Amino acid sequence: MSAMSVEEQLSAYVDYLRDMGIYDLYHRNDPKVFLPESLVGGLSGSSSPQVTEAQQGTQDAVLPKAHAPVVTPSAVNQGSAESFSPMAKPPSLDTLSPLPLQIIPAADRAAALDAVRAEIGDCKRCPLAYAGRHTIVFADGDPNARLMFVGEGPGADEDATGLPFVGKAGQLLNNMITAMGLTREEVYIANIVKCRPPGNRTPEFVEATTCSQFLVKQIDIVRPQVIVALGATAATYLLGVKQSLASLRGQWHTVRGAKVMVTYHPAFLLRDPRQKVEAWKDLKLVMAEMGLASPKRPS
Repeated sequence: MSAMSVEEQLSAYVDYLRDMGIYDLYHRNDPKVFLPESLVGGLSGSSSPQVTEAQQGTQDAVLPKAHAPVVTPSAVNQGSAESFSPMAKPPSLDTLSPLPLQIIPAADRAAALDAVRAEIGDCKRCPLAYAGRHTIVFADGDPNARLMFVGEGPGADEDATGLPFVGKAGQLLNNMITAMGLTREEVYIANIVKCRPPGNRTPEFVEATTCSQFLVKQIDIVRPQVIVALGATAATYLLGVKQSLASLRGQWHTVRGAKVMVTYHPAFLLRDPRQKVEAWKDLKLVMAEMGLASPKRPS
């Protein structure tokens, strides 16, 4: 039997932890998660939590030593503590790669996006791959759209269907798009991360920045005139800023050659419907920029 690769060893250990009901694997200060010392050291640079003899016996009973994968620090991203911090300032998408000089012809954009999806494959580049994800949610909509919406990440409904914004927040987004005089089929919809974070929590720094490379390629292929950043997380990782949503709304920003308008995430609007009026103000600025008529305010 051939030796397991480092990736196979890590995957096997993660599967073992998931079988034990542990999904949020990289909150490394949780004493209830008994990772091997080499893995904990590689992730955080700190010493591992103390494992009692009783706890060790429980682990050995579930996973015999003969089959326990040995994970070395090189098996995981050994970034600094700042790189794993959700408060770390991310790079703007403009700084990740030069804007392509050549524009992909409209007829070839769907195939180009399919190539990006194929490049992602069954992605295991960040911890979300091991955190209960069922489906990679790539995008939805027109490859030649003038308007692109970027949200935070998939939820349960999106994880089940493989399409972004199909739950209650998606229904509200559809209403917003319709109120702008467009259809969902005429816009392009994506997220900062393409895998559902456990419990629908905010994506962590390492997750969002790992996934950014593919969002950059999507934007560069579609070449939208306007991007609407839905919520603070989308604004943070699109623009590379750490500012309040209030300070970013109502003004134009730019990224990858497109104008960017920041507004509230539909999920937030469901929790606080009073802010729908403010979101509509943002969308009216987008409509004016794109030369769209203003038929009605969304419900």
